Amino acid sequence: MALPLLATQLLTMNARVNSFLVPGGQDSRELQSEAGGLSGNSNFESQIAQAYQQIFFHAFKVDRDPALESQLRNGQITMRDFVRGLLLSRKFRDDFYRCNNNYRMVEQVVNRVLGRPVHGNRERLAYSILIAQQGLGAFINTLLDSEEYMDTFGYNAVPCQRSRTLPGQVLGTMPFNQQAPRYDSAWRDKAAMRAPAKQDWQNAITKRPAWLANAPAPWARKLWQNTVATGGFVITGLVLWIAAAMLSTGVK
Repeated sequence: MALPLLATQLLTMNARVNSFLVPGGQDSRELQSEAGGLSGNSNFESQIAQAYQQIFFHAFKVDRDPALESQLRNGQITMRDFVRGLLLSRKFRDDFYRCNNNYRMVEQVVNRVLGRPVHGNRERLAYSILIAQQGLGAFINTLLDSEEYMDTFGYNAVPCQRSRTLPGQVLGTMPFNQQAPRYDSAWRDKAAMRAPAKQDWQNAITKRPAWLANAPAPWARKLWQNTVATGGFVITGLVLWIAAAMLSTGVK
């Protein structure tokens, strides 16, 4: 039996900073309100680009999903479903999910989907338990179907960072993608431990593999190949010379 989602205490979110996010960059709500939602090819392309930027931070051509984009343009899915598809894509799993533990995964997804940091360790723990019990998909669906997401972004708005005013600072919070890269030092250190050391790489280059243990040395094989090639030319020339001598004898 799965445990219910733990209750979390909300932290205070200060007032939004005016003109901190440039319309058309990460702040998609102002652009959509001016354009009247998702309509027009140029607005579609802008919204799709913002969604890729929000979820992946950047996306190469190979990272784009033509099927999802086609469904969005044809009105078969909403922007919320498009964001859901990006979060459940193989790229997001390979580049984000497998590089982080559940606690950091909660921070990554909450910031990208809800546009705010997690509400303390209580919320981080609650969602990490959800990931451990039901998987990443259940966690993503919980966020996208939540009342907070629907009230803030709805069906057709691209999620964006909700900046806050900070005492003693002229601007608001730094963009999340600059605060928290897709993996931290823990993943980097583990990857370094799994990779062979420099000496091991040198040994792998100079040491012969096991299946060549009883095979001749490379220089011996090369010498044998040259000898066989030279002998082949000599024998071929000798056969041709004998044949020519026999033919000339027959003519006389």
